[in-house]
Amino acid sequence: MSSKLMEYFNKSPRIGTLSTAGKGGKVDSAVFGSPHMIDEKTVVMGLGKNRTLANLQENPYAVFLIMEPGETITDWKGVRVYLKRTDLATSGPLLDGLKSQLARVAGEAVANMMDAAVKFEIIEIRPLIDMGQGWEQSV
Repeated sequence: MSSKLMEYFNKSPRIGTLSTAGKGGKVDSAVFGSPHMIDEKTVVMGLGKNRTLANLQENPYAVFLIMEPGETITDWKGVRVYLKRTDLATSGPLLDGLKSQLARVAGEAVANMMDAAVKFEIIEIRPLIDMGQGWEQSV
């Protein structure tokens, strides 16, 4: 993993979709702006009580997709980051730290809507449009 991915992933403002599935295979995709790479192989984010949280409690795998439009479809930029949940905290230092960070950026009311903090390991990186090139060509 490279620091180029970390810089691109953490670029602000940006949003992407986090796709998850429960143990029965029911898929959900949700828009998020909060996932943040804390090092070259770790992503953290906060969640409310929602489908994403429920799915991650049952199945540790997810994909975060970031897209930026271009003039043609082949000019679009983006990356698909495949993740595996390594920690899910509904209390404790991980959640408290994320809530504190969010309170500074978005306010206390928004921070109080966070019910869980999730930590992921990056397990694979793929370009937005996979034409046999590394993700660096797509970003």
